[in-house]
Amino acid sequence: MAEITLTVPDSAEGLQDLLNDEAKVRALMLNPDGMKEMATKYAQQIAANDPDLAKQGKEAIEAGFKSFQEQLEDNGYTGNLKRPPMGANTPNQMGKNGGHDLPWFRGTTSLTAAQQLHALAIYEPESPVAHLDGIFERMANFYQSVAAGTDPYWFGQGLKGVTDARMKALNESQGDQGGFLVPEEFRVQLLSLALEASIMRPRSMVIPMTTMSLRIPTIRDSSHATTVWGGIQAYWVPESGSLTASEPTFSQVQLDAKKLTGLTRVTNEQLRDSAIAMEALLNRLFGQAIAYFEDDAFINGVGGGQPIGILNADALISISKETAQASTTIVWENLIKAYARMLPASLGNAIWIAHPDVFPQLATMALSVGVGGSAVWLSQGAAGPPSTILGRPVFFSEKCQTLGTAGDIYFIDPSYYLIGDRMSLEVASSMHTRFTSDETEFRFIERLDGKPWLDTALTPRNGSNTFSPFINLAVRS
Repeated sequence: MAEITLTVPDSAEGLQDLLNDEAKVRALMLNPDGMKEMATKYAQQIAANDPDLAKQGKEAIEAGFKSFQEQLEDNGYTGNLKRPPMGANTPNQMGKNGGHDLPWFRGTTSLTAAQQLHALAIYEPESPVAHLDGIFERMANFYQSVAAGTDPYWFGQGLKGVTDARMKALNESQGDQGGFLVPEEFRVQLLSLALEASIMRPRSMVIPMTTMSLRIPTIRDSSHATTVWGGIQAYWVPESGSLTASEPTFSQVQLDAKKLTGLTRVTNEQLRDSAIAMEALLNRLFGQAIAYFEDDAFINGVGGGQPIGILNADALISISKETAQASTTIVWENLIKAYARMLPASLGNAIWIAHPDVFPQLATMALSVGVGGSAVWLSQGAAGPPSTILGRPVFFSEKCQTLGTAGDIYFIDPSYYLIGDRMSLEVASSMHTRFTSDETEFRFIERLDGKPWLDTALTPRNGSNTFSPFINLAVRS
């Protein structure tokens, strides 16, 4: 086969003719070094023959670096980005590794091996390898450490294998001499504590409010000693006997919308650049927070600018501690008496709400039988703790008061608690209020009210102990 002679084209047309010649293209493909040499000489010749083209290329490179610098600054990198120092004798020496081992700094005594590694990442040679708590801050840092352990050139410069502690061994049997893995995965996932589910709202009487205030008529029923419904009485009369009139007592409960709000500011850079969708995240976090704080008010609210909670209900009955009962304790007799004071009609709907501090008291309480006794709530613990007390559900909530304080455990019928919804949660955002700070504000507003609608405990037909849908234990200190 005749030897094919390859000459460097001196124009675009000459290059097109070469590429259209299958024999010449085949010869180039079989000689990669020759192909690189021809491409380099072609680029040099074209640049020499057309100064405008060289100028345009230089301008394009500079524009590219400027754009890259701006992108780095937008993402928080404030260093000075420079392109590699392409000297007059080195602009076309791309090396045998296809551009990886840029030889323009080979043998340059003014640069240390570490500084040369930085040049690979196109940072300033003087820049240190930045990292955060052992984790790579930029992919360039990772590549620099990889190059130090994989490029034969760097072995010749005294860098014997990967020494960066942030690298991982590929083969466990080889220890830290076995190569590397990629940096740890970054998961687009935010870890956060879970908030308690609402206790009161799902079980209370929820009423829409179409105005700022809502008045709801009620029957004031405080005693069944002689009447019911606040005054209605039925009489036994003989045939043709006279009838006696009676009538109920009416009252009303008023709900006035209160405002529950949340506000936060986020930089516009964070909104644009965060791996997590910030707006959706804020909606979720503040939505759950609003539900948490309204539930806290339904339990502990003092009125005024917030709902009245069951802790401050007019109809609340507090069970006194037992004689000689130790402070900060709960005994079985406390719960028995609380159960006995529940409004009889509410026993099928009542629930227990207790602070987690109460759990050890429940788990260890015993019923005295003569000179002995036995556990009454937790039996050996083999199947986990019960979910009820005296057959009614028990919920543990940090919104209750701590052990020994009034409100550490409740026995209530939530259906006697009113919640008025004037405005459901509204979410709005504005970039104008913090325009000069380049921040966006997110506002969360809900308008509602809540209160127990029964304003007094009920005196029963017989007996002196009153009944109520709201029971707690008095202070035990």
